Amino acid sequence: MRVHVLTIFPEFFASPLAVGIPKRARDARVLHVSLVDLREYTHDRHRTTDDAPYGGGHGMVMKAGPIVEALDAVMAAAPNAHRVLLSPRGPALDHRKVMDLARVDDLVLVCGRYEGVDERVRDFVDEDLSVGDYVLSGGEPAALAVIDAVVRQLPGALGNVASAGSESFVDDHLEYPQYTRPEIFRGRAVPPVLLSGDHAAIAAWRAQASRAVTARTRPDLLARGAARSE
Repeated sequence: MRVHVLTIFPEFFASPLAVGIPKRARDARVLHVSLVDLREYTHDRHRTTDDAPYGGGHGMVMKAGPIVEALDAVMAAAPNAHRVLLSPRGPALDHRKVMDLARVDDLVLVCGRYEGVDERVRDFVDEDLSVGDYVLSGGEPAALAVIDAVVRQLPGALGNVASAGSESFVDDHLEYPQYTRPEIFRGRAVPPVLLSGDHAAIAAWRAQASRAVTARTRPDLLARGAARSE
């Protein structure tokens, strides 16, 4: 998979992409990340990517020109790329969207800043996408979240290929509780069934525990799953 990130801060991505699963995926050539500096598509001596909003108001707005020219350059090399504008206007990223994006060969992530991007940029992307109902300093942290979530679904990215199928949000459930050594920690013991060696009993316990945790902390997930099955 090739991910093209359009940003005014390409250096933001150096450390996160150099550790953990993203690094493993890049080393294995499962993932290639191209950082596109929007300032390279400006045409003034100050390499300006933003300007004051028409109509007045606080803050600055990212100009359409550098973003669209950068998109043109990416699309010239990858004409079927899926273009995403990271924005609070879009639907919230969830597991199903992650799975959809993981099927794309070329994914473009446009990182906004300041008060947002010139509205006309939306004529040149396929969709807006949000990572939640809160405000970030820019699209860069959101892009990292998307990359990290998507790369876990790519064949060859995880050391244990089975682990992705049992994680939270798969089938609208949270993951069951996990335990490791020691068997007793400050008076709190590991559930005996996990020590039994009875794999069928363990699987049944984990399924029940997953549902219980979801019902207690995220009942909306169960409701969403029930609605989809109707």
